[in-house]
Amino acid sequence: MPRYIWLLAIATTISVTGGSFLWPLNTIYMHNELGKSLAFAGFILMFNQGANIVGNLIGGILFDKFSAYKTILLGTFLSTGAAVVLSFNHDIVSYTVCLLVIGLGSGITWPVMFAMAGSVWPEGGRRSFNAIYVAQNLGVALGAMIGGYVASISFDYIFYANASLFFIFTLIVIFAFRGMDEEKNRHMATNVIEQRGKIKDKSAFTALIILSIGFFVTWFAYSQWQSTIASYTQDIGVPLEQYSTLWAINGFLIVLAQPLLKIFTDRVTSPKKHIYVGAVIFLGSFVIAMYAEAFTMFAISMVILTIAEMLIWPAIPTLANELAPQGRAGFYQGFVNSIAAAGRMLGPVLGGLVVDFFNIQVLFYILIVILFIPFITTKLYDKGIQSEPVSEKQA
Repeated sequence: MPRYIWLLAIATTISVTGGSFLWPLNTIYMHNELGKSLAFAGFILMFNQGANIVGNLIGGILFDKFSAYKTILLGTFLSTGAAVVLSFNHDIVSYTVCLLVIGLGSGITWPVMFAMAGSVWPEGGRRSFNAIYVAQNLGVALGAMIGGYVASISFDYIFYANASLFFIFTLIVIFAFRGMDEEKNRHMATNVIEQRGKIKDKSAFTALIILSIGFFVTWFAYSQWQSTIASYTQDIGVPLEQYSTLWAINGFLIVLAQPLLKIFTDRVTSPKKHIYVGAVIFLGSFVIAMYAEAFTMFAISMVILTIAEMLIWPAIPTLANELAPQGRAGFYQGFVNSIAAAGRMLGPVLGGLVVDFFNIQVLFYILIVILFIPFITTKLYDKGIQSEPVSEKQA
């Protein structure tokens, strides 16, 4: 992989490790420590992801129109500042405000990371985005593995660790990414013919919207593991450190299973087929979770869920990058990241309302039904694609 991909991957791992001390425990902290309802916790997380959506769109636009380096610096300063404030004061008001700012800052940052990966290694295809995805999940594994045990001692230490790693991430951005704009411009100039609108803007964006509907559904379902299912595991007596272990399993499996995944993706190269297979496996994981009553069954469900996301998550930004016309890569990555954030935004609050008014089993039935939608959207998204002749691009 190119040097810049390695830098992006290392920075991603450090940033996500810091965030993973906190985000799997958000609902548990608000519900169990601060005494708030699941629906209330869901609303706070909804606002956090709403800010993330805004940040994703801002970050993508700034990447295309302004400066990759200054954009990622802005997002990093916002997230780190909020994390530092949160480490000193985490009552419900401070918690809410800081989560909003962290959501905005992280939202600005991630489109730049993904768009840079696609820009500096366009020939890498899926591998460019998979590198960032694997780095994210290595961070999830490290943060979740340590975070559960730290939280069982004191939640205060979670906030300190989160702020410390965000600060390290900021230093990496300041000193290692100074040449980001030159790197971006050099690769865009080298690959201008390949990157220029192979697909007309209108049909490309329509295709992106259709594809993103299925992506939203999968994230909506996935977010339940961080909210309603998280609280459910506590209600049935699964210890907090064991719940955090589920996310360690998730992250480490994603890293360790890459050789096996490569065997599959080398034989089945179509990102569309990756989504089809992943969606089937996704469904299976929720069927198992629906009947889980002990840690072992939740762990099995998490392993299956992880296999599904390994196929689906990198496929979506890969297809978005293929759809993106010249000069729109940042916006397209920002858009798909904002769709993921929308799923994470609405998932906890709507899932929490279903559980509060009915029960967790009703929620599982709803999830299993809506998880058929990604099959339809993946089948239909590229039906109306209109390509531009090569001569037009060179004219």
